[in-house]
Amino acid sequence: MATSRYIALTEIPQGLPREDQFALREQPLAPLAEGEVRVRNLWLSVDPYMRGRMSGVTTYVEPYALDAPMDGGAVGEVVESKDSRYAPGDLVRHMAGWRDVAQLSADQVEPLPEHDVPPQAYLGVLGMPGMTAWTGLNRIAQMQPGERVLVSAASGAVGSLAVQLALAAGCQVVGVAGSDAKCEWLEGLGARAVNYRGKDVEALTLALAEAAPEGIDVYYENVGGPLLDAALANLRDHARIAVCGLIDRYNDAQAGDGPRNLNRLLFRKARMEGFIVAEHWAHYPTFLAEVAPHVAAGEVRYRETVVEGLERTPEAFLKLFSGDNEGKMLVRLDTSAADV
Repeated sequence: MATSRYIALTEIPQGLPREDQFALREQPLAPLAEGEVRVRNLWLSVDPYMRGRMSGVTTYVEPYALDAPMDGGAVGEVVESKDSRYAPGDLVRHMAGWRDVAQLSADQVEPLPEHDVPPQAYLGVLGMPGMTAWTGLNRIAQMQPGERVLVSAASGAVGSLAVQLALAAGCQVVGVAGSDAKCEWLEGLGARAVNYRGKDVEALTLALAEAAPEGIDVYYENVGGPLLDAALANLRDHARIAVCGLIDRYNDAQAGDGPRNLNRLLFRKARMEGFIVAEHWAHYPTFLAEVAPHVAAGEVRYRETVVEGLERTPEAFLKLFSGDNEGKMLVRLDTSAADV
């Protein structure tokens, strides 16, 4: 009988999750029903938003159930199909990650687009992170050529594309990252860079003012915390802030302090708007048409941090909160271990 190995959450974390709060388990798979496909997962995505799903409460998505298979973005190969749209060997993307074999309705998978890129790119620069960067700049902040753009977590999977999209639009770009090496990489792209490590609100405010002396028109917000205070202090009139994440607060055991200077939104006649990329997914073909050719041509630079093995998925996830990853965090599976 075919089986699926999967990662389960065993208790609700308080603060930063621990590896011992996850378990590797196995379950048998029922015979394939009509309209279903069985997929051998090749690549798994781990993303910061997953921390919110470990809280036991519903946010914009349902929480993970304890002791049940977790899920997330994945790319895999169809190994068996009872749906005419898919055949063994097809590469597909779906949301039944954190396991080595996924069995699900064919309506829950999609074929990979046909661009000359590695398949895992559809979990990163051409997947949800890339679409999030494009959406925040274009649909939420309505970025205009020549504006001054600030991007937090600028060397990550979302931020690094946001930096490059803004540069391609002729904007002046400042990227904030957590190490000198990451800042050097951003400067190699053509952005100015600020290292936030060891800086309090006052030091960050000054560093941003030095990097963008004329102020900020668009702030692409991934982080929150002191950096948001510093960004608010440097806004220009009619600035726009697109909030896609607040990773600085994800592991807080209790509510943290809000921005001390939210009145800057009023003084600068500015706008701050949060968004969930799933609500904009109808525009994914437009994003893909605009960005994929540049990725395939090597004109968009992106980085990946790859962790090997299903059992190390929790480790890969936790690295997101220590800043150990460069670009998109991925888990590559040993397909020989899957019992399909």
